[in-house]
Amino acid sequence: MTEIRVPTLGESVTEATIGRWFKKAGDAVAVDEPLVELETDKVTIEVPAPSAGVLGEISAKDGDTVAVGALLGQINDGAAGAAAKPAQAPAKPTVQAAPPPA
Repeated sequence: MTEIRVPTLGESVTEATIGRWFKKAGDAVAVDEPLVELETDKVTIEVPAPSAGVLGEISAKDGDTVAVGALLGQINDGAAGAAAKPAQAPAKPTVQAAPPPA
């Protein structure tokens, strides 16, 4: 699991408002893919995914005010996401595991 935190936003900026999430909990994410938009009185920035996997719990909702370093959410490891995603694929691995020994 990887935490998604509010990055340093610049000199004298100590908090931001969650503009919007680009992904929902359960969505697959790639490294550096934009996840959430933060707005301050000076800038609007996108926070990229620090790792690949599946977006887990979202701790800060749209419109929330968050401080620098605050937890925004978490990304579950890719292996956990891969196990949860293929709901249609279990038949193929079972068939491949069934061949008799040579």
